[in-house]
Amino acid sequence: MQILPFYMVCDESGSMAGPDGVDTINAALPDLHHEISTNPSVADKTRFALIGFSTQASLLQPLADLSELTQLPSLSAGGVTSFGAAFRLLKDTIDMDVAALKSEGHDVYRPVVFFLSDGIPTDDDWRTVLKELNAFRYAPKIIAFGIGDADAAIISEVANFKAFMQQDQSVTPAVALREFASSLTRSIVNSATSMDSQGGEGFHLDVQDHVPGFTRVSLDKL
Repeated sequence: MQILPFYMVCDESGSMAGPDGVDTINAALPDLHHEISTNPSVADKTRFALIGFSTQASLLQPLADLSELTQLPSLSAGGVTSFGAAFRLLKDTIDMDVAALKSEGHDVYRPVVFFLSDGIPTDDDWRTVLKELNAFRYAPKIIAFGIGDADAAIISEVANFKAFMQQDQSVTPAVALREFASSLTRSIVNSATSMDSQGGEGFHLDVQDHVPGFTRVSLDKL
């Protein structure tokens, strides 16, 4: 079977506390779970994992078929913003997950990461760790979203596929976060549908160019 792994990597630092942060993400996770788990053709072809990061990074939900889970775990906020911890755990997790899926006889597509942060990384070596993530054999496609005090240049550095920044103050972080979760859900559903219609041939990752509440950030600007 063909499998497309998705990883949601979410900032859990102290600034993500409350309704403009993890509360909104937590409220959106049941919808994501329902949308995918109740669609057999999507659940069969995709796997989903959730990583939270602050001072450290944690694998909150190991890679799973969402139809086999009753619910997803919640995020909680506290600590600083270590991008390096997130990228290090992501690389190690993807390495083990792809090996496990291959050992089960699956054809595995390149993993997809939806990365979200509302701030500036507090660790100095995050770029080194990101370079290692992008250089290893199962390097993922990364779609990065910045909200709140995130820096557009840094968000575009993290991304290697598409990058988005929350629009000006006319859009609240809570609204932007709901759209982030919706975009992730649609990408999983639409990409799995693409695998279906193409029989795995000519498959393309389906990520919107326009996400409500966000502005697309060019990855070509230096």
